Amino acid sequence: MLNDSPHILIVDDDDKVRRMLRRCLEDEGYRISEAADGRAVRRSMDQNPDLITLDLNLGSSDGLTIAREIRQMSDVPIIMITGKGDMIDRIVGLEVGADDYIAKPFHIREVLARVRSMLRRAASRPTTPNGAGTDIRFDGFVLDVERRTLIGPEGPVTLTTGEFDLLAVFADNPNRVLNRDQILDRLKGHAWSPFDRSIDNQIARLRKKIEADPASPQLLKTVRGAGYTFTPRIPS
Repeated sequence: MLNDSPHILIVDDDDKVRRMLRRCLEDEGYRISEAADGRAVRRSMDQNPDLITLDLNLGSSDGLTIAREIRQMSDVPIIMITGKGDMIDRIVGLEVGADDYIAKPFHIREVLARVRSMLRRAASRPTTPNGAGTDIRFDGFVLDVERRTLIGPEGPVTLTTGEFDLLAVFADNPNRVLNRDQILDRLKGHAWSPFDRSIDNQIARLRKKIEADPASPQLLKTVRGAGYTFTPRIPS
């Protein structure tokens, strides 16, 4: 197995689930590590995984708490796995930093498709329009789409992979109303269903990080019945 193949951390307290995911993902050429609880996750983060599958219900550990801890130290893509199938759990998972979710029972082909999609997105390097360089400046922020960083008026802003990709889409389409389908179309390789509320939740999280008042957004505005529009002040 190549040392430069993507490294995936499987977090689940069920031995059978971990073995199944390991076997299937290793067959696809991925390097695999496993963790059954929060302590093991913290140790495994030193190995800098490229993607994490995280079970929401870990018995003695809280998957949501672990997701928050991961987000404090890394923007590694997280695919959260929930056995409840409860939309509230999915929404909370996305709000604390997960990039996608899969409900149990799942088909292994779905997992493979989600993993491939998320790794493609994480590895992609969007370009700015008209070849104008990699920096997009607006309202005191500097978005570097090549280095995938956002610097705000008060310093670096930590974004998940999904949040960054979403902001890059809006930054590439300023002052244009985009509906959910158009946003998903521009998020190439995105695995979410256009019928769920994932985009809305990502936008709500993004507003908390770039808006002075998330309750009264001035950058990412909702256009009732139509979608969203990004209305930045771009320096001349």
